[in-house]
Amino acid sequence: MDIHGLRARADELMSQWERMRSGVGELQQKLKAVSAEASSDDGLVKVTVGPRGQVTKVEFDARIYRRPNSKELSATVTETIHKATAKAMAEVEQLCRPYVPDAQFQAYMDYDLDGIFRQLDSELPKPEEDR
Repeated sequence: MDIHGLRARADELMSQWERMRSGVGELQQKLKAVSAEASSDDGLVKVTVGPRGQVTKVEFDARIYRRPNSKELSATVTETIHKATAKAMAEVEQLCRPYVPDAQFQAYMDYDLDGIFRQLDSELPKPEEDR
């Protein structure tokens, strides 16, 4: 990458940083407000989760007590939590996408710092290219 390429990349990063800085307060508020709800296939269990997938509410329909199978109930609750968490993560992803470059987005969502740094390193000139 030549000096013009490096300047263009620096300008791109500064633009991205400005966009992030100007919208971070609003983004934080939106992220804090994320809440997702899912119901089990039979409709007897309803789960609500927050932005990190943390369970905030579990509701059972009274009809669930007619089927006293604890293993089935446990599996149903777990599956419903996974559904709600997937919904919350999709909403978080949608909110964050404008602030993270596409090439790095999945690494950010997976908290994959190695992947983020590999991507950034791949954009820097190699020592032999500097000569």
